[in-house]
Amino acid sequence: MWDIVRGVATGTLFKTRKVNTDSTIFKLHYRATFCIILLFTAILAANQYVGKPIRCMHHMDEHPDEILDTFCWIHSTYTVTKAFYKKVGVDVPFPGVDNSRGNQEEVKVYRFYQWVSFCLLFQAILFYAPRWLWKTWEGGKLEALKMDLDVGIMTQVDRKQKQEMMLDYLQSNIRNHNFWAFKYFFCEILAFINVVGQMFLMDRFFDGEFFSYGTDVINFMQSDQEDRVDPMIYIFPRMTKCTFHKYGLSGEVERHDSICILPLNIVNEKIYIFLWFWFIILAVLTLILIIYRVFMFTSSKLRAYLFKIHYRLIEQYDIEKIAKHYGVGDWYLLYMIGINIDAGIFRDVFHRLAENIKDGSEENRRMV
Repeated sequence: MWDIVRGVATGTLFKTRKVNTDSTIFKLHYRATFCIILLFTAILAANQYVGKPIRCMHHMDEHPDEILDTFCWIHSTYTVTKAFYKKVGVDVPFPGVDNSRGNQEEVKVYRFYQWVSFCLLFQAILFYAPRWLWKTWEGGKLEALKMDLDVGIMTQVDRKQKQEMMLDYLQSNIRNHNFWAFKYFFCEILAFINVVGQMFLMDRFFDGEFFSYGTDVINFMQSDQEDRVDPMIYIFPRMTKCTFHKYGLSGEVERHDSICILPLNIVNEKIYIFLWFWFIILAVLTLILIIYRVFMFTSSKLRAYLFKIHYRLIEQYDIEKIAKHYGVGDWYLLYMIGINIDAGIFRDVFHRLAENIKDGSEENRRMV
């Protein structure tokens, strides 16, 4: 965790890494989404623990305001659902604020706001988990194979020596990289499961209101707002009620109702409308990536085509030969090596690998 926080603080988490070990969509999970949620957590924590997240109005002169504010923040507040449909300024002072006597079945209790910062922090950790897992499994293989070959300018001796080392490793470990590649593909699937699972988590967190939150906001903005309830106010009310019981002068329990203002919910509603759209976009992009991986596994022609469009310096004959004789794991390792080293050096290494592949017809002629 310290490495993650230090990366955010120093800005190194946003910098382009010297060794690229994953896809752009995968980076959106552990880099962009992680940092966005961490930023939201810091904003809410600052407002919650430094400012005044709740202010309650009451008529109990013998008790200071801080006592009621603390009590209502800890024990939650509520609204009356019928009051959201009444006319503000005529029937009710604010949406959701009304007399709760006789309307106990229509009361909606809000307990989530104390836990929003902790929940967001937990979500950020979950988004980084697939990256941490892949970083552990990858084990620095690509960094070891790169050997500073991303720099095209070097002595001929160094260049030839490093190329021979890379060729020796690739030829001696042919078809031994499938499990290594499948681990990465599993991490991409895990990232998709995480973003979908977090949508279900937030829906449970907000009592089944999150899935329809974004569409409700869009419909509210496009329709006559006088006839509809603002979903942002319904889920994140800015004014609620709180009931405080205490002993009176006669020893009887007295009930005191107060109206509470929740300025923190103005921030919450904007955060979660952004996360609603962002999670859907991220889930769709990741699903497309997974479908793309499935086709990539099953089609050698697709793998050859991908090499052709990304590495135009390589001969078509060499690409087809490698795609035909090398497995999926070897192909993916070569693909990632090509991203991390100089294009000219990679062309030479790829051509040498293709030259060393012996066709079956040539082997038969030698046997005869």
